[in-house]
Amino acid sequence: MYTSYIGKKFLKIYKEKESKSDQYSAKEFFDTELFPLFFQNGSHLMHVGNSPFFQKTKEEDNLKFGSKSLAQLNNLKKKIEAGIPSGSIYVGYGAEEILATSSGQLTSINTSIDENEIYSSWIGEALAIGINGGFVMLINEDEILYKIYKGWSHYRKFLLQTPNLKDKQIETWNGHWICLCLSQNNLNDIDYSKIETAEVVGNIAIPTIKWSQVLFVLAKKYPLKVLTVYAYALSQTNTTLGFINFYLPDIRRMYELRDKLFLNNEETVLNDKEIESLEPFYRFNEACKHGTIGLKSIEPRGLREFMSKGTVDYSSGKDYKFIDEKSIIKYHLYKLWIIAMLNKTELLKLATDVSKALLAHESQDSKENRGKSEKSNQVKEILDSKNLKNFIDGLTELVTKENADVFKEVVEQTLKMQSDNFPLFATLIRFEYTFIKTK
Repeated sequence: MYTSYIGKKFLKIYKEKESKSDQYSAKEFFDTELFPLFFQNGSHLMHVGNSPFFQKTKEEDNLKFGSKSLAQLNNLKKKIEAGIPSGSIYVGYGAEEILATSSGQLTSINTSIDENEIYSSWIGEALAIGINGGFVMLINEDEILYKIYKGWSHYRKFLLQTPNLKDKQIETWNGHWICLCLSQNNLNDIDYSKIETAEVVGNIAIPTIKWSQVLFVLAKKYPLKVLTVYAYALSQTNTTLGFINFYLPDIRRMYELRDKLFLNNEETVLNDKEIESLEPFYRFNEACKHGTIGLKSIEPRGLREFMSKGTVDYSSGKDYKFIDEKSIIKYHLYKLWIIAMLNKTELLKLATDVSKALLAHESQDSKENRGKSEKSNQVKEILDSKNLKNFIDGLTELVTKENADVFKEVVEQTLKMQSDNFPLFATLIRFEYTFIKTK
């Protein structure tokens, strides 16, 4: 199980940083670090389905071992010593019984799993990052693993100082924690107020963080890396999304383009928080179907409403409305993502020039043909083009001495584009046209 691999990987890091001997085992770590912090208190930090920490104990055992939690710990150790692995003691493993819903992971091959492997799986799961959509991720990166470990004690403090807060949310906490601590160097000066809570059935809980927000924070911290992430969900039926590469340089490009294109323009500048507010069109499990996570995976939700109808799935061809500050921020986010996808900054100026040429053509309706909208209809047909041929044909009909150079350039550039980039560029023109017209 990959939880065991990460647990053992972390233990090696821990021994180096904490000057522990090579003989220091996963069982020792569980007994001295994990159990006292996670399970000895009445409020647990982590939930492992059907584990002894989830089950009632006999009153005589509570008296014998000194507390309910110590009785539960004894039951866990007895099950591990019995040598019959299951998801209740070996985190991420299948069910013990062949008829259970997660029995697909069982095998008739006689394999032995030592206790170090089992205890390591608990450590690994405690290092998982929970994201919205019900999935968790394990990131094989030394710095990240150690910083998540440092956050465990902060979660216990947060639970103690927050009345009625739901417990057993270590994975969810890890998501918020890693975003906070990767953004600053001093882990002792974490502002808990930045961790939001929400009301759930009369109590409060920490909501899972957006997967895109974790992605943005990782991109800022590791701008040149491709991180391999293992994504899964443990429930009545275990779900594995597998190993996914996060192409962080792709994501980082949005920040770089913001600085290059917009930073000196007060009307279009986006701060980091506004970029990280981007809501992706894809849910995490849908994004994973691309095979890798990059710029394409964080296509902004709602963008397709403003793409010409018929160009991509769910496109509606709506005109963008500038209503308030929120709509302006969203417009700049859409535009920034499109330019990052096209990866050619000159196309922004070209889109602006084409928009101005189309507006100049449209303005002739009011000057020459009062009460008529022939020119406006011609422009609308170009903006609503479903494909490159319609777009070029529409521009050809409008060519004049004044706009010939601009239209020639845009035709040349669009003919060089990959076919799936044309709808994005056409949408950029639609946005620029609407923005200039509104101003």
